[in-house]
Amino acid sequence: MLQHILPASGLLFTLENILWINIGVFIGSVFAAIPGLSVILCVILFLPVTYSMTAIPGMMFLLGIYCAGGYGGSVSAILINTPGTPHAAATMLDGHPLSEQGRTKAALKIALYASTFGGIFSALTLLFLGPQVAKVAAQLGTAEYFMVCVFGLTIIAGVSGKSMIKGLISACLGLLISCIGADPMTSYDRFTFGVTRLYLGLDLAVCLIGLFALVEIMAKAEKKPGRLDLNAEKIKDDGVITKDEYKRMIRPTIVSSIIGVMVGIIPGTGASEASWFSYNTAKNMSKRKEEFGHGSVEGIAAAESANNAVTGATLIPLLTLGIPGDGTVAIMLSALMINGLNPGLSLFTTQGDIMYAIMLGLILVNLFMLLQGKFLTSLFAKVVSIPQEILTPIIVIFCFAGAYSVNENYFDVGVALIFGILAWVLRKLELPPVPILLGLVLGSMTETNFRRALLISNGSPKIFFSSVYCIIFLILIAAAVGTIVRGKVLERKAAAKKED
Repeated sequence: MLQHILPASGLLFTLENILWINIGVFIGSVFAAIPGLSVILCVILFLPVTYSMTAIPGMMFLLGIYCAGGYGGSVSAILINTPGTPHAAATMLDGHPLSEQGRTKAALKIALYASTFGGIFSALTLLFLGPQVAKVAAQLGTAEYFMVCVFGLTIIAGVSGKSMIKGLISACLGLLISCIGADPMTSYDRFTFGVTRLYLGLDLAVCLIGLFALVEIMAKAEKKPGRLDLNAEKIKDDGVITKDEYKRMIRPTIVSSIIGVMVGIIPGTGASEASWFSYNTAKNMSKRKEEFGHGSVEGIAAAESANNAVTGATLIPLLTLGIPGDGTVAIMLSALMINGLNPGLSLFTTQGDIMYAIMLGLILVNLFMLLQGKFLTSLFAKVVSIPQEILTPIIVIFCFAGAYSVNENYFDVGVALIFGILAWVLRKLELPPVPILLGLVLGSMTETNFRRALLISNGSPKIFFSSVYCIIFLILIAAAVGTIVRGKVLERKAAAKKED
């Protein structure tokens, strides 16, 4: 590790990287503060910007958006009782009541400090645990990697919403779309229908602009535009946090950061699960349970430290195994691959300095998030009340400009529009879009490793049971499926009890 730290520091601490980190943090904070604009939408819109950058500044920019998005959602949750992002819902339970007590600045400061601690804790976990997981990943062959991909596909069940069947349908659609283009083994055309531009397949960034960005615009167009009025006087309190409150924040912040890391490492979970789990744990551990839901500083600290502790942890399976921890991180995969960095196997040995620069950069991202949060929170708060009729056209322009800039042709703009219409139809059918994303990301990798393994074994399926790692992943897959099925059964029983 030490032999990589100094060269990585030299690559990281440049004016260009510092600039892009701050731009990313600012954009992420602004987007997440506006209800209805998710972090994943923000990352998709600005992903094409990174295509003209090298690996480190590109990833620093996206990580700035990703981490700041974890904190930015708390701004609207505290100010107007509307979470800017889904994982800020737990923060809202105590953040808004504390704001109503005339302590808006204090609530925002608690959220910022807890988010920063959780983010740095997660970044340090990535720095020390990531290389160890990479050493194991370097020992995996094609059969083992296929099992890793299958394990990654179990994420789909976790992001399928209410209906697992609909989630699987979406995932199959994503896997089908990933087959468009040249066959990875034989180079024969598949599903191109004579369109030569489809020979190299569909660009992930272009597809995502349609699936997640344009469809949001269509959904907003169906609703009556509204304006969220913000009382500027609410953020003019002194923001004082007492010594006793700081002491009470310590234990829930540390415990919730650990929970956030543990949840983030497991593919298919995410910040929302971590924040609710941590909030409940903090409540059970607290000596002042009666304050929860009425402005508890422990509740805010627990929820915010957990959702930011997820950020670094989700990068561990991505950088070491090529398996994205959640939907937002899956998009970052293309930013790495455009620079020839294919996560997994020997990446830490062949591009070790770049990997360590990215991991160290995550610490820097959280420090700049703290600085911007301290000095620009009042600006982030004002963004909450931007009218939708102004915001929507700006996002549309970003969508089409981003689609065009990927390969600088209008064909991609048409593809983005088609995927936007497809996503709108799927939304009407209540089919979730995230499984499609995971199918697109993991489809090619799964197919290639499966077919290579069968070629090596002359078609014998025994190769998938031939090593200790294969058996371990089979057990993990069975455990994941069993846990998901058990969870769905318990949900149905709980729903049946409510009806009775």
